[in-house]
Amino acid sequence: MRIVMVIKSLGMLFTLMGIAYFLRPDIIKKLMGFFKKGKRIYLAGLLRFALAIVFLIAARECGYPWIIIASGLIFLAGGLLIFLLGPEKIRRILDWYQDQPALIFRIIALIVLTFGIIIILSA
Repeated sequence: MRIVMVIKSLGMLFTLMGIAYFLRPDIIKKLMGFFKKGKRIYLAGLLRFALAIVFLIAARECGYPWIIIASGLIFLAGGLLIFLLGPEKIRRILDWYQDQPALIFRIIALIVLTFGIIIILSA
């Protein structure tokens, strides 16, 4: 039961991040800038692996385990992609995203917000 609370807390965190990103899209650009420096992108990969493990372990105790499993697999794939592509390729992708208009970042924020709500309801 405690692991379900962890998942709900993560859902709440994603929801709050989505709201913050929507209100201040420059936050996403600053985060991208932070992770572009040096080998910090690997920190994002490790964070995705950690989230994948938590989601996959918690899935069977959640109300809609297939949504939590799918989310865990998405985090796992994201973490693997970061390590497979490497810092240089990821930097180029982040550079491209940083050049996009604020509308794109607000759409990303709405996706994060929606994801958070889905996680809360699925846990």
